Amino acid sequence: MFLALSLTFVVFSGVWGTGLFGVMHAEGGFDDPASESYRAQERIQQALGRETVDVIALYDGAGRTVDDPSFRAAVDGVIAALPTDLVARTTSYWSTNQDAFVSTDRGATYVAIQLAGDNAADRGEALREIEDDLAAPGLTVQLGGPAAVSRDISAQVAEDILFAEAISIPLLLVLLVLIFRSAVAALVPLLVGGLVILGSFTLLRVLTYWFDVSPFSINIVTMLGLGFAIDYALFIVSRFREELPISRSVGDAIVRTMNTAGRTVFFSGLTIAISLLSLTLFPQVFLRSMGFGGVAAVLLALVGSMTMLPAVLAVVGHRINALRVPLPRRRRSAEASSKDPGRGWYLFVHRVMRRPVLTSIGIVALLLVLGSPFLRVEWGNADERVLPVGSESRTVAEVLDERFPGGPPRLISAAVVRSDGATQSAEQQAVVQDYIGRLDAVSGVDSAQLVATGQGVSRIDLRYALDPQSEQAREMLAALRAVPPPSGTEVLFTGGPAQLVDLLASVGERLPWMGLFVLVTSLVLLFIAFGSVLLPLKSVVMNLLSLSASFGALVLIFQDGNLAGPLAFTPTGMVDVTMPVLMLAIAFGLSMDYEVFLLSRIREQWDRTGDPIESIAVGVQRTAGIITSAALLLVVVVGAFATSGVVFIKMVGVGLVIAIVVDATIVRGLLVPATMRLLGRAAWWLPAPVAGWWDRHGIKEHDSLPDGPGHEPAPAGNGVPGGPGSANAGGGVDVAIDRKS
Repeated sequence: MFLALSLTFVVFSGVWGTGLFGVMHAEGGFDDPASESYRAQERIQQALGRETVDVIALYDGAGRTVDDPSFRAAVDGVIAALPTDLVARTTSYWSTNQDAFVSTDRGATYVAIQLAGDNAADRGEALREIEDDLAAPGLTVQLGGPAAVSRDISAQVAEDILFAEAISIPLLLVLLVLIFRSAVAALVPLLVGGLVILGSFTLLRVLTYWFDVSPFSINIVTMLGLGFAIDYALFIVSRFREELPISRSVGDAIVRTMNTAGRTVFFSGLTIAISLLSLTLFPQVFLRSMGFGGVAAVLLALVGSMTMLPAVLAVVGHRINALRVPLPRRRRSAEASSKDPGRGWYLFVHRVMRRPVLTSIGIVALLLVLGSPFLRVEWGNADERVLPVGSESRTVAEVLDERFPGGPPRLISAAVVRSDGATQSAEQQAVVQDYIGRLDAVSGVDSAQLVATGQGVSRIDLRYALDPQSEQAREMLAALRAVPPPSGTEVLFTGGPAQLVDLLASVGERLPWMGLFVLVTSLVLLFIAFGSVLLPLKSVVMNLLSLSASFGALVLIFQDGNLAGPLAFTPTGMVDVTMPVLMLAIAFGLSMDYEVFLLSRIREQWDRTGDPIESIAVGVQRTAGIITSAALLLVVVVGAFATSGVVFIKMVGVGLVIAIVVDATIVRGLLVPATMRLLGRAAWWLPAPVAGWWDRHGIKEHDSLPDGPGHEPAPAGNGVPGGPGSANAGGGVDVAIDRKS
């Protein structure tokens, strides 16, 4: 019954949920509605009308110049035929006689088009309607401008998803077969992954009825949905295969599996979802959409693993090992490793713990050195360069820079708003003119001009030649904002530099609240899961240290341009200010994922033996294989998105691959054992009142585990054999669980 409902949901999601692509917010998404630059745009638009150019149609004469009458006739014919219900205004060389509309060789010109529509979705639809109508006989035409950039980004996102899936899914299937040695077991995680992705599309489409959703969220849904669904299914299926031969029945094996690996997946999923939920604290549509998409993907991966996956296992039962692949393998039990510590992770961890101070200091120093480039990060904002070279809208922007030195102009607009909303008198207009003169005197401003007045608002356009994302442009803006406004008015500035400065301020203001939210909720969840005060704090510090390496890599690769050739992107000398925030939420959750699986096993051994050193060694030994397998699978999923044509997504993909590799190797294999050895028994210390509360209310694996014929009853107050994250289960890893120890 439950599987039938799941199938129905999948079909519905495939039909209705994929309609998300047509209803997403496809323009901008980086503005804070409370910022000065956003409010300036709103006041100007409300009082004076919308002036933004949405599309730039670039016409090349292919040998003819704009002075040729046939060139003008072709362009004028296109403009005259445009539907007035879709196009609000057009501006061209022939309507203005401004040479800024003509290339230096006079072989090309552009038409600035303002589309009709109250929002980005309406204007995007208008562009789709008129796109074919913009072709002119005998001329080549290319479309640029904000609406065309958004169109190209949406198309690139859809193309990237198909390409990433074409790469990752076959490779994942091969790796899962190698891990499980069974085709049936390998297909189960991919089945859950498909459900999660389609289900997340459905949830996001529901959210579009109340919120704007950025098209970039599709990449996050696909990346995290597939990655975590496979990771969680890997843990659960591995444990199920371990429990199946030693349980009374398939049902008993499922119960034991969900009470061990399922419990760990539950806490892991909640911790990651909370980390991603912190992105919704930001007002920017881009970050909020990423939060929505990430939370939807992780929660559906969690729900699918806790509901649909057990139902599939109940149906499959012993056939989970069917269609076995006869590959050579070497299996070795943890018991054998314990008796012969000369091999494997067991010996390695003991060697690490012999020099915990030296190891801890060395690894912390290494991670801080790797993260040090982030100290010189230069912040920027998104522009057409996020698209790959050759994209139509990016090409238009490049041609305008190279062949049209006089235009389009770089502008900062100032909205001079009278506090009483009244029309300005002649005397007040003279005061405004004096203010314009003072603005014109600011270093970096080429000219200042009053362009419109009405309904108590005057618009002043300030032309400048600086790079709008440069430090000099920000200094110019600060000087403009420092000029005293006319008496009885408020002046609001907007434009490229203003939007970047306001974005930096908005992100900086909310980042501490994001950190506090993630910190407090993570500490609470980890305390409930593991019954320790110090371990949650240690886990947070470890995660932040592992993030430092990936943040340093962002600067070295994307700001400095190292690997720009192999990764196929154009370095801008800056890092988009929203990317580290996004990576912080995702990578922190990923680090917690592996931390939960490792600590679960160490806690189980501690409950059983009370030996802190042995608990660490056996815990790492028994989780090393499964964490390595999970990390490898997630690297494949995330790494596929490093091939994205959109620099945003490429940056996230590359950064997360580095974070996963560092966390699953250096941090889990070296730093965690060394620091836990230093903590010793104090790692599990609790104040008496807190210890009593956790004993009564904490969630422990052994509280609800049934005994089976292959299980020895656990002593009171101790854990059970084969805790979560077991690196075995006929799961194709080299470590098998000792069910008697």
